Amino acid sequence: MNLFGPIGDRADKSQAARPAMTAATETDRALVSRVAKGDRAAVRLLFMRHHARVYRFVVRQTGSEMMADDIANEVFLELWRQAPGFEGRSEVSTWLLGIARFKALSSLRKKKEDWIDDNDAAQVPDSADTPEVVTMKEDKGAALRRFVDALPEEHRTVIDLAYYHGQSVTEIGEVLGIPVATVKTRMFYARKKLGEALKAAGYDRGWP
Repeated sequence: MNLFGPIGDRADKSQAARPAMTAATETDRALVSRVAKGDRAAVRLLFMRHHARVYRFVVRQTGSEMMADDIANEVFLELWRQAPGFEGRSEVSTWLLGIARFKALSSLRKKKEDWIDDNDAAQVPDSADTPEVVTMKEDKGAALRRFVDALPEEHRTVIDLAYYHGQSVTEIGEVLGIPVATVKTRMFYARKKLGEALKAAGYDRGWP
């Protein structure tokens, strides 16, 4: 099923007759309601609005642009399937990131299972520069991104969602399926670790 191609069915033709401004101003939740009724044009509008954000999030989660491209497209196919059950308890963007996270983790688990017997991978030497050398080559923003990457997964994800995807504490809890208090705890320890890493690298102000 091609959900993102040219408009071709009766429902899509009726949507094509709408004023251009309507599509631009229609809320995400209204578009999901249209999707639930089988409106493919609404899927394409949501795809155009949110694909880049979902793609960047999955790249951060998987480290693979190829994997992220496939998963991001799967997220919108899942949107098509799940739209009738969307209750509007969270923002559509938060809902999509939640779907993306689930699919990213599933893909990573499968990848790990596929490579579980590949013992050679563990023998690859780490030729990366030391943190001190790296930070001499980078500005603070790039160094911070590197330190975020080095955090444990649960801490890295809350920082990524908060500072690189603009999610609130409540929204992060919804994406990850954890209590707000847990999000705050993870955020506290993540910021503490990042501050320590930046200070050790010579950035006196530490975490911004």
